[in-house]
Amino acid sequence: MKRTALILSVLAIGAALPGVADAQNRGRDRDRDRGEQTRERDRDRSDSLGSNWRPQQDEARRGVRQGRMIPLESIAPRLNRRSPGRLLDAGIESRGGLPVYRVRWQAADGRRIDYLVDAATGMIIGADGE
Repeated sequence: MKRTALILSVLAIGAALPGVADAQNRGRDRDRDRGEQTRERDRDRSDSLGSNWRPQQDEARRGVRQGRMIPLESIAPRLNRRSPGRLLDAGIESRGGLPVYRVRWQAADGRRIDYLVDAATGMIIGADGE
């Protein structure tokens, strides 16, 4: 009797295993899909300068190497002296044929300030939200 109960238990467990494996696979698929959705959402958030803005890191590096532009990292301390806070994101635009950094800045008091900075001199040429 014990032997029959043991065999039936093993068979029941064996029959349930494929269902458990399927459930685990469905869970992994769901987690993978969530991960892809999160990456897409983060990618959309990272481009807060607008849908037409494209990272222009190569252009900035080339400009800095050629001495036409100052590095963005040297602009952040200037902005921090003007309005303590932190850099959110930045991009390069052209104003009158000259390169301009558009810098999104979060002030310590929570305000968001959009700075336009001459990429050649580091001079702040405009600010919105101060």
